[in-house]
Amino acid sequence: MGQIQEFVAGVDKAPRITVEQLRLWETGGHHPVRHTVLVLASFYGCSPDELGLDETAVVAGVVLRTHGRPTEAVSLSAVGERIPTAADPLSHRVDAVRRALDRTLASSTVNSSQLDHIDEMVLWASQEYISTPPAVMLSRLLDLLAEVEELAACRQPAAVQVRLSELTAMLSTLMADALMKLGDLPRSRSWYATARTAADDSGNSELRARVRAQAAMLPFYYGPGANAVNLCREARVISRARTSVSATHAFAAAAEARALAKLGAVEEAEAALRYAAKAFEQFGGDTADDAFAFPERRFLLYRSGTLTALGSRPPTGGTSRNALAIQSCGIFGSCA
Repeated sequence: MGQIQEFVAGVDKAPRITVEQLRLWETGGHHPVRHTVLVLASFYGCSPDELGLDETAVVAGVVLRTHGRPTEAVSLSAVGERIPTAADPLSHRVDAVRRALDRTLASSTVNSSQLDHIDEMVLWASQEYISTPPAVMLSRLLDLLAEVEELAACRQPAAVQVRLSELTAMLSTLMADALMKLGDLPRSRSWYATARTAADDSGNSELRARVRAQAAMLPFYYGPGANAVNLCREARVISRARTSVSATHAFAAAAEARALAKLGAVEEAEAALRYAAKAFEQFGGDTADDAFAFPERRFLLYRSGTLTALGSRPPTGGTSRNALAIQSCGIFGSCA
């Protein structure tokens, strides 16, 4: 406020500008006169239309005092890039708005190299998560989340913003799972909710489904079990729209079968397990070695858990593939 008053002090026939007056102008409760519009535009270094003030009349100029020296006139062209005129105001407004949008679109703070670097860091974190204690991972995940959040808080191009939301969802899911392993259930639940919000914001259907299927681990282990079934079914519905069976679709089906078996819903669990086996066969299994992969050993773990809950036993003779799966599994939720 002090700066604008100091500026106005050097203007001939200076308008009276107060905090209340500015508030009225900004909220549309009152419109400044033509002379005041030009003074404000000169102070902010822009044209009247960029201030959102519909100044369309042709005026002579603004006269500034120069501390005892002769006065000089400043033409309207010095006030901003273009001054709307009564003869052609709309075209000038069109140009001004376009220029403002171009400046906004060019103001992103993320370049492709930065985004690639963050992608690599998140991939590394998801790989390290498999074998790193959850307490250690929390600190690393928080550092990455802080970096992503700082970039997401600024205006970014749509494609960049989508990717940042995807990374936020992935990191938040890892945070939730680590907190669940540490027994901090309320915070785990909150982080799963944040992960779902970020995934939904990205619009990535595969990620939206995966976050929900993974969030089902919390009610599966700690209740209520019905919530686990609902989250898995929701994940299946979201991922079913894909042209081919995905890892997430197979994962959600297997997790649903295990949750149903734990609840004692025998027929539903058996049907879900048959569906999961078919989906996994079509999918073929992941070869990636990170926390978001769904390899065969994890599918076998879910199958074994389902059959055990239903009272069945895995094949006997030597070391079964299910036993090997349990021994080698080091993924979500204590071999979730």
